[in-house]
Amino acid sequence: MASDPKIHSFEEVAKHNQTKDCWLIISGKVYDVTPFMDDHPGGDEVLLSATGKDATNDFEDVGHSDSAREMMEKYYIGDIDSSTVPLKRTYIPPQQPAYNHDKTPEFVIKILQFLVPLLILGLAFAVRHYTKKE
Repeated sequence: MASDPKIHSFEEVAKHNQTKDCWLIISGKVYDVTPFMDDHPGGDEVLLSATGKDATNDFEDVGHSDSAREMMEKYYIGDIDSSTVPLKRTYIPPQQPAYNHDKTPEFVIKILQFLVPLLILGLAFAVRHYTKKE
């Protein structure tokens, strides 16, 4: 750990809430877990759901091993300014892709997955039929 840890405000930490830029607050410390997103056993969704709040309870509820706690040290980037952490968290729904109502691309892909092999099979029979010597 650094000898003089940097103090981060809650607002600053809350901005880092994407897969390619993810910071977490656990037990008053700030961790940049961006390099760990792909390796986290629970997936990156678990880490992203813990952004923008004090994730201490989320972390403790899972029951992480001692080796997981030791691993956290390499992601430590400073401490949180506890006076900037809100008492209540405003709910921010996770960003999800817009729902495709007509599902046209999926339908076309499924049809093509069925028709292309049939077309290839029909073409193979046609070539064999017309090139066959009697």
